[in-house]
Amino acid sequence: MSSAGAVHRLVIFGDACGSGKLGLEAKKRMRAAMYEAFSEAHASVGIEPGRVHQEDRGDGILAALRPEVPPTLMVGRWVDTLYESLRELNDGSARPLRLRVGMNAGLVLDDGKGLVGRAVDLACRLCDSPTAKQIMTTADKAYLLIVVSDWLYVNVVAEGGRYVEPGHYRQAPVRYKETDETAWFHIPRRPEPPFGDRAAEQTGGGPVQGDGPPPPTPDVRTPGDPVPGARPTTTGQPGAHQDSASQDSASRDSTNQYNAHGDMQIFKGNEIHGGFTGINKGRDRSARGEGGDA
Repeated sequence: MSSAGAVHRLVIFGDACGSGKLGLEAKKRMRAAMYEAFSEAHASVGIEPGRVHQEDRGDGILAALRPEVPPTLMVGRWVDTLYESLRELNDGSARPLRLRVGMNAGLVLDDGKGLVGRAVDLACRLCDSPTAKQIMTTADKAYLLIVVSDWLYVNVVAEGGRYVEPGHYRQAPVRYKETDETAWFHIPRRPEPPFGDRAAEQTGGGPVQGDGPPPPTPDVRTPGDPVPGARPTTTGQPGAHQDSASQDSASRDSTNQYNAHGDMQIFKGNEIHGGFTGINKGRDRSARGEGGDA
């Protein structure tokens, strides 16, 4: 199909969470609330029915705005009004309406039967991505999740504006069907969306704060105390059946060497030869600020 006639448009795809579990009457109420929320959000930014292409998707809505609609309004006032509308509609409801909304921009063609184009495909993929569904499962009290493409975040959201909260978006990869993209996730009125295991999001591969055992603490001992982990090598070690005098003599003549944490302590008879700190010298100097790399 030729791209002639395609126009750069902002695309929105909204989908209701958990609609497959609803009965017919509950689905009707859900759809009525969803259309009311979208209509109120459109009206808040001056979008009249003739200025928006809107398709019914059963438990969702696909919409494309005319090029003259400022995208900053859509990621600002439109999102804020949609959230407030859902909050009001869900007040006191036993089964609240919760929406995932994917937003993207790009070339869109209306072929007379509907909208086609990669911009449409990506908006739908962002909304239906496993990451988006996982966030709404974790944030089970949230009414609205906004997922925008990387292009839309960099060129529109990041610039800020009234009702726009660029600092509350969080980045994550979306790998779903034919899509391998970076997306930005946002739950209105929250500092960041919950991604579950934050450690899994690390890209540097380094340890998470708090991982691993605590650093070793210095041992303070008096001469003759056993040294944990030390390997004694003894010359002139007395036998098991020597009398006490022979043992005293052998003890005076014996030489014991202990090596622990990189330091060596030598006992010859009852005399101590060499200084033993109980900790590695390099670590000790670093701790006192006497050397070592920063």
